[in-house]
Amino acid sequence: MFTALLPQLLCASAERLCQSLISMDNGATERLKKLQGKQLAFTLREFKLRMVLTAGSDRLLFNQHNEAVDCAISTDLASLRQLRDASQLTRLIKADALQIEGDIQVAQQYSYFLQSLDPDWQEALSGYVGDGMAHKIALSIKQLQRYLQEKTRLIEQSVTMLAQDELLLTPGSLEMQQFSEDVSDLSARVARLTASLPGPKE
Repeated sequence: MFTALLPQLLCASAERLCQSLISMDNGATERLKKLQGKQLAFTLREFKLRMVLTAGSDRLLFNQHNEAVDCAISTDLASLRQLRDASQLTRLIKADALQIEGDIQVAQQYSYFLQSLDPDWQEALSGYVGDGMAHKIALSIKQLQRYLQEKTRLIEQSVTMLAQDELLLTPGSLEMQQFSEDVSDLSARVARLTASLPGPKE
């Protein structure tokens, strides 16, 4: 029973969260108008869960259906974070980590809208805790955001270095240069050896 209700609870929770963020961002409604009426379906393979986002005049609606949409994305949790980087799309698609059907510009428009949300935490909190305390909390939230972004960047950097230096999964630039020089040297030696061989007998 609970499993059957889980998707509905997720949709309702996501819708309320987005509505709160939109209401705290003075420019969000204007930006949302560019998406009005467009639908984006998002499927996470691990959970076999398909959520459909529909842009209204002042809110994002979350629901579930299998009808045609403007754009449909299917991916997994491991690849989800990389979708922020447009340069990774081709690699993810070739690796079958990402499937896109329909107008990819719709997905990009949704991504831009969600990433550009900039809620005015200070204004929202001032009615509850006063202007002074709201200002301090807002600064703390921004500092936390910067801290998390920096930690994420360092983790990504560490994983890349681990793959290159410890696990030897991907070669570094110096290794690639040395490999190229070794191949060129080997090719030259083969050419010299071939030239020194006697020609075929008549």
